[in-house]
Amino acid sequence: MIMSNGSMLIVGGQDGSNGAPVPSLEILPRVGGVIEMDWLRRTDPYNLYPFIFVLPGGGIFAGYFNEARILDPATFETIRTLPQIPGNVNNPNAGRTYPLEGAAMMFPQYAPYSDPVTMLICGGSTNGASLVTDNCVTIEPENPSSNWTIERMPSQRVMPCMAPLPDGTFLIVNGATKGVAGFGLATDPNLNAVLYDPRKPLNQRMTIMANTTIARMYHSEAITLQDGSVLISGSDPQSQAYPQEYRVEVFEPPYMLSGAPRPAYTITNKDWAYGQQINITITAGDSSNMRASLLGAVSSTHGNSMGQRTMFPGFSCAGNTCTVTAPPDAKICPPGWFQLFILDGPTPSMSTWVRIGGDPAQLGNWPASKTFSKPGI
Repeated sequence: MIMSNGSMLIVGGQDGSNGAPVPSLEILPRVGGVIEMDWLRRTDPYNLYPFIFVLPGGGIFAGYFNEARILDPATFETIRTLPQIPGNVNNPNAGRTYPLEGAAMMFPQYAPYSDPVTMLICGGSTNGASLVTDNCVTIEPENPSSNWTIERMPSQRVMPCMAPLPDGTFLIVNGATKGVAGFGLATDPNLNAVLYDPRKPLNQRMTIMANTTIARMYHSEAITLQDGSVLISGSDPQSQAYPQEYRVEVFEPPYMLSGAPRPAYTITNKDWAYGQQINITITAGDSSNMRASLLGAVSSTHGNSMGQRTMFPGFSCAGNTCTVTAPPDAKICPPGWFQLFILDGPTPSMSTWVRIGGDPAQLGNWPASKTFSKPGI
């Protein structure tokens, strides 16, 4: 995870495949040593690929196994231990992280960013009988009186992938209805796509979408592309029933099937400071009905969409000239790369990659090489 100061936070893991646990935190570029966490050691081996997010208040949300807490970003002491994450009706101790693998997202943030943020976790499984979870749970972690709320999914799902979409919805795909994550440890692939809309009332947020014919289980991925579609790939359970999968699919969300023309824009400044106002020029579409969204650069693996952030920044237009106001600080928006979409109603433009907050930890300061060109700005 990229912290608010631009450093990378490494959490937990093992010293090799199915090896001894490494129940510690580490910062890169290196600052001091590693810090052992009792909660990682205690919940091993059910806490791998934990869900880690910078919260707008500055703390770090950590979701692992069936627990969650908020960490101090300087000392990594626990600020608040959240209520236990609910599991299944028949097993309240179901887990949410590998190998009992679910997926997590942060709800969209809207300027002026005054509303409490909500965390979403969907799917998972159980120890022993491997009874797969059929629900999503949400919580406002920075609200001291908050607790988890359960929403029933249309079907059971372990090893789901979730992709944030430019209109503020989430696509849930891939996974299985029996088993746990790992090589040859799950059966009965879940072929259905589900659209989750945080703006709708509780228990009305999920809509069943189309089915695929391709099993996407262990080591599958979902990434949002610059046209707003979702690239779906992978699956290598290494079993005779479900062989290595080399085919790639693209899912087209409803906004791509409406027939509405896409808006379009041009932009010059792609390196933004916090709070900066950036002008863009609308070249197609009705600017009176437009808004902007920012999707963080994501790495998709093991139920994680590392770097996920959906923001709807301040946006105003005068004719075809529109102004986007960058998020105000690194707690609301950790520094990094974002896709800028302009939406005309529900229909997104092609995105442009912009950088917000620079590179304060100098992660991109790679050694010079004649055979390698540095990416980015």
